[in-house]
Amino acid sequence: MIEVALMAVAVLVILLTLGVPLPYCFGGGLMVMYFMGDVVMKGNMLWGFQQLGNPVLLAIPLFVLAGTIMSVSGIAASLLRFVNIFVGHLRGGLGVVATISCALIGAISGSGLTGVAAIGPLLIPEMEKQGYPREYATALIANASLLGLLIPPSVTMIVYGWVTDTSILACFLATLGPGLLIMANFSVVNVWLARKFPLKLEDRPKGEEFVAEVTQRGFKATPALLMPVIILGGIYGGIMTPTEAAAVAVIYAIPVGFLIYKGLDWKTFLGAGKEASTSVGAIMVMILFSMILSQMFVLESIPQAIVESIFAITDNKVVLLILINVLLFLVGMVVNDVTAIILIAPLLLPLMEAIGISPVQFAAIMGVNTAMGGVTPPYASILYLGARIGKVKVTKVIRPAMILILTGYLPVVFLTSFWSDLSLYLPRVFGY
Repeated sequence: MIEVALMAVAVLVILLTLGVPLPYCFGGGLMVMYFMGDVVMKGNMLWGFQQLGNPVLLAIPLFVLAGTIMSVSGIAASLLRFVNIFVGHLRGGLGVVATISCALIGAISGSGLTGVAAIGPLLIPEMEKQGYPREYATALIANASLLGLLIPPSVTMIVYGWVTDTSILACFLATLGPGLLIMANFSVVNVWLARKFPLKLEDRPKGEEFVAEVTQRGFKATPALLMPVIILGGIYGGIMTPTEAAAVAVIYAIPVGFLIYKGLDWKTFLGAGKEASTSVGAIMVMILFSMILSQMFVLESIPQAIVESIFAITDNKVVLLILINVLLFLVGMVVNDVTAIILIAPLLLPLMEAIGISPVQFAAIMGVNTAMGGVTPPYASILYLGARIGKVKVTKVIRPAMILILTGYLPVVFLTSFWSDLSLYLPRVFGY
């Protein structure tokens, strides 16, 4: 069955590289397991549909809808103007604003694509006017949008917690430390790189004028700033589950977008709903097929066979962690983050537990690796979207994106793997 499983994975990867839609790629893998592995399909299909009824999964469409509404309602623009008053006048300050704004948007929407869609159209032209190369501005915002996959609430961590039966709140807390560290790295690297750009900096208001400007922008941004406070405070205060918090995010974003920022009207609202429903439909079909394929692997004891095969090569924890990080990075290059977690987490979790890595730390390891795949070709969905929004060729964006990954992202990947407190300290504080 190991040979059949490897063949199923090979078919999956080949279909992915050919550009076949994700649900059909997993369908191809299922066909290999069914026809060559003599696996009973009826029971697995019933199990898969039963799993889709899990209330935890309801958080995914709700967070996607909330993020889509945010990107068209003016919430993101208000946050951007407020943060810009503090650091926008500094050399490299506008890049720091982009990084922090993407982190704030990620803390609300739980999606990496939302950061690019909401911040990109506003900041890329503004950064170019100030003297940043357009391809660099696009790469920075695309990379910073990865923070939406790490700073809670995160759709990928909801899926990981569901797949591995791990506390979702613990998974949220596990990726918060790495996410904030990546945000700080991007900010520092941006300031260092900005020394070479011919930037035109604006004078910051002083004295009473500065206080008045902060007060004015802060007042306008208060409804937007309250959104992450309500959502995250509700989750960690034990008032709401992640699914309930996602519903609150939608309920809060609609009147704020309609009545306060007035970026929403019926046309844009219905368009946001259509865009979100299309995305969610594709995600849920993909989850169904990928979960059935993963369940087939589990029933045939494929994870245990993988663990035994890897331990036959080496039992050194450091070497194993490096190999697993390389594997996760390669998987993230060809599939999206949700797909990678559904497919890989059940297979590798027994191995991670065997070498003393807890499921919560593994959540952080998977989170940072699969998020990095969002800007690493050939998959690189976030990078491609950023290039399209920034109106620049992907080939020009790749070089600055790789510089940011190597200097700002890759060090955190290894810290997350080898320094357990980075991902486990906050879960322990909260009793997980």
